[in-house]
Amino acid sequence: MDKILIIDDSAVQAEHLKHILEDTYEVTIAHTGSEGLMYAKSGEYSLFLLDVIMPDMDGFVLLEKLQEELATEHIPMIMITSLSDIHSEEYGLLLGAVDYIVKPFNPVIVKARVNTHVKQHRYWIQMEQQVMKDELTKVANRRYYNRYSIIKWQEAIRLKSSFSVCMFDIDKFKVYNDTYGHPSGDKVLVSVAQTVNSYLQRTTDLFARYGGEEFVAIVLGGEPEKVYEHFKRIRQAVEDLHIEHSGSVSSWVTISLGGITAHPKMGDRYEDYLKMADSMLYDAKRLGRNQVVWANEKGVQWRER
Repeated sequence: MDKILIIDDSAVQAEHLKHILEDTYEVTIAHTGSEGLMYAKSGEYSLFLLDVIMPDMDGFVLLEKLQEELATEHIPMIMITSLSDIHSEEYGLLLGAVDYIVKPFNPVIVKARVNTHVKQHRYWIQMEQQVMKDELTKVANRRYYNRYSIIKWQEAIRLKSSFSVCMFDIDKFKVYNDTYGHPSGDKVLVSVAQTVNSYLQRTTDLFARYGGEEFVAIVLGGEPEKVYEHFKRIRQAVEDLHIEHSGSVSSWVTISLGGITAHPKMGDRYEDYLKMADSMLYDAKRLGRNQVVWANEKGVQWRER
């Protein structure tokens, strides 16, 4: 069921709107612009209904703020108002609102307009997912990662959650391609990607092909040692595929992984933690490959060998 967020300081009006829509949608109400902005940043909504006149932050200011957030910039926003002058409507549409609903509400009109924009948003999401999927492995691609890694980072800061980022690649993949040929190498990429992806299915997880034989994963929540253990199981699952690789020490296709778990706060930079994860990956390869090297933000490390 699609989710809609109503942001209106009038409890009566908000409840009336909710009553009109709740048979078809999961509806959340926020009574201030600040509260609405906090809810909206989760990125889980298909439509926002914004009251124009609110005491702490009017709907026009809120609309601009929502469009500045990566998690909400493409979510359609309908303005709700008792203002019937053409200038207010024109201003809202110029700012990026997709529609206007004037009080008092006509239930049929409200449903029709909401349905139209939710369907359009659903179609846009489907098109975006196709564009942001790696053609070979069918997991998320670098473009998707570039967009949603920052959203995950911001979500971890907002929720005060732990944040883990893991970089990994297929060991001696060039040797594999040179030995078995690129078509076989493509099959390995697909098998490895799909195996790893099966372990990262929570809505708070992100897994993507970073480039070539390199992948990246993001996990929200969990203590560093538990996340480390989870990625050890992923490493073992790839080895257990028993894909022959004569150039590997184990004789099978394997992966090396490096990662870090931290509790990000305002002012921290995601890029710094990504570099740390990449450094852990370098250590895993330097120490013999086919292993996980993990760290927390204090520099404590876990490694398999």
